[in-house]
Amino acid sequence: MPTALTIVFVGCTIFLSHWFAALFTRTKIPDVLWLFIIGLLLGPVYHVISPEKFGALGPVFTTITLVFILFESGIDQRLEPLINSIGGTARITTYNFVATCLVAGGITFYYTDLGILRSLMLGSIVGGTSSAVVTTLVKQFPMGERTRTILVLESAFSDVFTLAVPLTLLTAYKIGTFDVAIVTGQMIAAFILAVMLGVAGAFGWSIMLNKMRTLQNTVFTTPAFVFILYGIVEMLNYSGPIAALAFGITLGNIDVLGPPIMRNAISRKPISLNDHERAFFSEAVFLLRTFFFVYIGISVRLQDWQWILLGAGITGFLFLVRIPVVCLSVSRSTSLKDASYMATMIPKGLGAAVLASLPVQQGVEGGEIIQSVVFSIILCTTVFTTVLTFLVEKTFFSAIYAWIFKMLGLGKQLPKGSGLQIINEVPTIESANLVAAELPQTEIVGTETVTPKKAPLGKKKVTKPVKAP
Repeated sequence: MPTALTIVFVGCTIFLSHWFAALFTRTKIPDVLWLFIIGLLLGPVYHVISPEKFGALGPVFTTITLVFILFESGIDQRLEPLINSIGGTARITTYNFVATCLVAGGITFYYTDLGILRSLMLGSIVGGTSSAVVTTLVKQFPMGERTRTILVLESAFSDVFTLAVPLTLLTAYKIGTFDVAIVTGQMIAAFILAVMLGVAGAFGWSIMLNKMRTLQNTVFTTPAFVFILYGIVEMLNYSGPIAALAFGITLGNIDVLGPPIMRNAISRKPISLNDHERAFFSEAVFLLRTFFFVYIGISVRLQDWQWILLGAGITGFLFLVRIPVVCLSVSRSTSLKDASYMATMIPKGLGAAVLASLPVQQGVEGGEIIQSVVFSIILCTTVFTTVLTFLVEKTFFSAIYAWIFKMLGLGKQLPKGSGLQIINEVPTIESANLVAAELPQTEIVGTETVTPKKAPLGKKKVTKPVKAP
């Protein structure tokens, strides 16, 4: 493609992205789906461009986009709903990974001759969810704050499983041994140490911001610091995405997280991001994710229809098994609409595509099959997720999911007279107003308060005026 035409395409894509975002407000069709279709048409359908033409720049671009999206998502997370969501996040991340690994691995084992170890390798590669897709979609649909937080955290925490387990299974296949203790230790270390490094980096940078703001053109210094932190954590073989998310969450809540020990040791008070910086990060994320989803579409490979159909079949079972996973993970008081959204959001991203390429690169027998099936699952889960979330929002699909979840015991209301009605463990404004309406009313007259008693039927309540002292 000529350079001039490429520049024209970039400009048109940015305008189209804004138009797709405006279209979403009217139709509720996610802009992600349109961008993904553009990539499909440019790549595997008409072969205008291929991922190989991006060279080493492609993986770098996707990593930068992922870091930006996780960081920007983190600074928008408030501490209270985050703490309330940790338990649900841990359950849904673990249950979903195990269920996906067993279902995808079992179907692959039955329909191919890959064997148990390579089939489980394929299942573990698609065991997580795409942070970029999930973080984008949860901001576009109305759902509870706790539900939104759980989905975002799940997409980041699942990287611990989808990085450690496939690489360990790949090594086990090559050397012929497998150690569960080593895998478990790697996952725990990757998670805890990544969080610690992200939190420590956020505290350090919040203090350095005082000096950095005295210089000119320093808005981009915070993302630059996140890039450095991400790279260092990855070089230490820990989870860079979790470190970036922890950095964003800490920096976004630095006003309530600043420890007294730190304030005594350091004279400068930690400061958070200002509105100008937050607006810049939001614009940068919008621009990056626009081309990120186009690149995902370009990267999909449609070669062998046998494996494409197998991937589509696996995807269907993954959406079915997601329903009991959600039921086992969330509280009984979770609203049926929120549970429906959670059941539809299992997109796989470029992280799975990168991992699926490793067996081919390392000469594993059947590596081409693993790669083809995983690419098909990435395509199908991304399309199904965007379509199903739209259907849940706009059509009768919401009622179908609600009926299933109600049969499984979700969406239960508290007994009458028990106080606030809890939805996702957070009291709603409507429920608070309802309770307030049931409380005895208090009248303020002068400087004294008088609470009227219930008058007998047929008699009017009379409030005696009280003279001000």
